[in-house]
Amino acid sequence: MEKEKTTIVLFSGDLDKAIAAFIIANGAAAYDHDVTIFFTFWGLNTMRKDEVVNVKKNWLEKAFGWMMPRGPKKLGLSKMNMLGMGPAMIKHVMKRHNALSLPQLIELAQEQGVKLVACTMTMDLLGLQKEELVDGMEFAGVAAYLGDATRAKVNLFI
Repeated sequence: MEKEKTTIVLFSGDLDKAIAAFIIANGAAAYDHDVTIFFTFWGLNTMRKDEVVNVKKNWLEKAFGWMMPRGPKKLGLSKMNMLGMGPAMIKHVMKRHNALSLPQLIELAQEQGVKLVACTMTMDLLGLQKEELVDGMEFAGVAAYLGDATRAKVNLFI
């Protein structure tokens, strides 16, 4: 019997939405679903490496790279960001409640075999290169995501 499938499009680069996406992905993987998270537009920032990666870029690509948050530790909240105080507060509350941080949720997803797919069209538009994203990512276009989504019972857009 074929496994249930779950797909998530992570369009948002907001910390709270990325946390929700990874909690759902890890829950589905724990229920033995094949899970795909397709990162597009601002959601790709979730999977950027924390450190600067020296790659050749034009001035516009450099500007995008400079303006976008670099990795899960730098994401802001969708509401009540309060110049960065909001993310610090939510991280504190999560730690007090022994909830996994976003970097830990990402690591757990990788351990559980969640397929993490970067949208290549968005990467081209924003000037992101493979070397700038965390190891273990796959790279594909919307057709590959749709291939996964058409076989899934659960499809989420976050």
